[in-house]
Amino acid sequence: MEPIHIPWLTRLPEQTDVQQIDEVIPELGSLTPVKGLVRIKHQGNYLEVEGKAEVIITLTCDRCLQQYNYRLSITPAELIWLDEAAEEFNHALLDRDLAPEDLVESLSPEGYFDPAKWLYEQLCLEIPLRKLCDKQCEGIPLPQNEINPAADRRWAGLAAFKDQLSSQN
Repeated sequence: MEPIHIPWLTRLPEQTDVQQIDEVIPELGSLTPVKGLVRIKHQGNYLEVEGKAEVIITLTCDRCLQQYNYRLSITPAELIWLDEAAEEFNHALLDRDLAPEDLVESLSPEGYFDPAKWLYEQLCLEIPLRKLCDKQCEGIPLPQNEINPAADRRWAGLAAFKDQLSSQN
């Protein structure tokens, strides 16, 4: 997918471009190509962007550390404001609390919209924070025999600290 020059959208029928997607996004690290579509409609002072995409990615379980495949399916929609000052970085925003109206995405009306970047960002936002291979995942299996700190020198520092604490009490 190539970036779209925003003024070009105004010359299209209904000022809308629909792009079919069937490609790999390298940054995502997916097993399958991303399949779906992105619809961009120029609405005068904003872009109305909608999409639908599906991909299979590999995640690592937070409990057992095993890798597993996860089907990521999204249907995002977003309004992106067209603002002449979008290219300028406002340093004043760094020194104050942000209001909700400051948290909107904006592009220059003479700039470009990159559907591949937008789709990548939307997919990343939908990756689950808590990654579990199964709801009943037990985690990393513990060894059958109990760990003997005296037999394992890696535990020596902790054992010495424990002895020091118990001698103080």
